Amino acid sequence: MNTLIGDPDAWLNATTLNPRFQDAGLDGTCGAFSKSPSIWTGSLFIGDEMYQIEQKRKWLLSVVFGAVVGMIAHPTFAHDEQTESISHEESKQPQASLNAQASAVVVQDTVKIILATEISDASQAKVNSALSKAVNSVMQEAKAGADSKVKVSSGNYRLWPFHDKNGKISSWQGRGEIVLESTDFAAASDLAGKLADRMPIASLDFSVSPQARARQEQALLTEAARAFRDRAQALTDAFGFSSYTIRNIDLGGAGAQYQPAPRMMAMAADKSSVPLEAGTEQVTLSVRGSIFLHSAQK
Repeated sequence: MNTLIGDPDAWLNATTLNPRFQDAGLDGTCGAFSKSPSIWTGSLFIGDEMYQIEQKRKWLLSVVFGAVVGMIAHPTFAHDEQTESISHEESKQPQASLNAQASAVVVQDTVKIILATEISDASQAKVNSALSKAVNSVMQEAKAGADSKVKVSSGNYRLWPFHDKNGKISSWQGRGEIVLESTDFAAASDLAGKLADRMPIASLDFSVSPQARARQEQALLTEAARAFRDRAQALTDAFGFSSYTIRNIDLGGAGAQYQPAPRMMAMAADKSSVPLEAGTEQVTLSVRGSIFLHSAQK
């Protein structure tokens, strides 16, 4: 190789005498090579050899890269196959859906008192102005008289028209509300009584507070879970299977209210006294889910 690079005449003789170059039409007599020293370096022969080496190197790298990727991906593929196989095996097992629940009667510990006032006038602007002043005035007084035990907030506020027999607007009426909410019945009753002469009580509503409901549902969880397991075992035995496993579980809650609303509304009409007496509410925690039934039938 060095002799060819260093001796231009030797290069031409080699290309002329070499059948491979003659067949390719690259011999020294066909004019494909110039006698310029820059070409006689044998760059074509060296370039051909380097090209082949480079192609081999790329091929080896692709083979190695492919093997490495295969080694990395193979365990994941195997794991996926195993997971799919397990899931497929579970899907062959009979499944059953069932529901169980536990309930308790809880005394309502929260009262919501709605104070409301209504104003009528032929002018919409006058109704809106007068109603806004009345609501803002009572709101300021309510916040000043309320302690930390009573929450004071704005309620509904709306205006609507009245029409005469010809379909034209004859007057406007507006209604504004203020809401008092508390777990301290005495504090809420006292504040409502002070405001009743300016904004009468429109309605009362009793409920179980979120905190009390959460405590009761926590207490019912063990009972509801036991009822679910008992029902699942009973179903397994009834259909002749030896065991079961839980597939999924979903928890849900519900409440049914029982309160003496008519009596409370009658008492609310007396502005000098606002006695409050809460009712009860049934708190229910339900457990819904499905199970796999295992083993051959007995």
